[in-house]
Amino acid sequence: MGVTAAGASEEGAGAAGGTQSIAGVTAAGASEECAGAAGRTGTAVGVAAAGAFDQATAVRRTAGGRYDMQPDPRFSPAAPSGDFQPAVNGGVLIAAMLRAVLDTSPHPHPVATSANFLRVPRIAPAQVVVTWLKQGKTAAVARTSLLQDDQLVIESTVATGSLAGGARDPVLPEAMQAAQALSWTAEPPSLPPVDECVPVEAGGGIRGQVDLRLDPATAGWMKRSPAGIPEMRGYFRLRDDRPPDAYLLAFAVDALPPVVFGLGAFGWAPTVELTWHMRAVPADGLLRVAARCRHVGGGWFDEEAEVWDSVGRLVAQSRQIARVGR
Repeated sequence: MGVTAAGASEEGAGAAGGTQSIAGVTAAGASEECAGAAGRTGTAVGVAAAGAFDQATAVRRTAGGRYDMQPDPRFSPAAPSGDFQPAVNGGVLIAAMLRAVLDTSPHPHPVATSANFLRVPRIAPAQVVVTWLKQGKTAAVARTSLLQDDQLVIESTVATGSLAGGARDPVLPEAMQAAQALSWTAEPPSLPPVDECVPVEAGGGIRGQVDLRLDPATAGWMKRSPAGIPEMRGYFRLRDDRPPDAYLLAFAVDALPPVVFGLGAFGWAPTVELTWHMRAVPADGLLRVAARCRHVGGGWFDEEAEVWDSVGRLVAQSRQIARVGR
């Protein structure tokens, strides 16, 4: 959750991305803690650009199925009070883990990812370990773990496949070809034009990286006047206008302020479990993100989100369970 910390366990765990040297490019603008990881040996994986998000989600292959990464404070969220939380957005860390998975996946897209957040990651070296459980012709499944000092921080499973579409494969049985051709999508969320939405002001940490424009109907919490409904809607992109892809979708599903802000529950709302599905390869441009809650009680709330691209396609969905902010 973008404005306050998400992707953390009940203990206060958050998630974090990683900053490494990227094909000879060091992390310009990163903190000393992050830049210090740049000299590590190994092969940089899956990074073609040198923007903040790509630096923050970079991983470096060190051995079979093992990768180094570093939590990046540039993606630390702040509470409405402006205080920064000792965590980094959970979607950013998941994006880094996906880079490690896709490095050896037989398929190009992370179709389904489920992650449990167990401990708070420190701004210190971390390792990602990928173990393949299955590699099939249409889908593959990996277990992916993030560790610090040999302690498990995040445990996830990732299913990969292909969402490219295109011409029918004549090798496939006719029934499978018909199933691939079937298509239906619900209506996208209704949002005002972007210039009528409320911008979240730039600042330190994650606010310096994300351009978020909220639907005024869900932005009352910014003036301490919440709408009384646990919903958030808005437009999302990075401030450097990096094009969306699978890694950015992993961030986008967790980028909005927690829906319980709409009920006046401000503060750190740590995620305990998050599952997200990639549904299509996104087109360039703004992403529309809509999130809602179905039940708040006992200190817990659920949040389900949809992400739609600039041409009106549903490109990602997620559901998470989290603790009410405190």
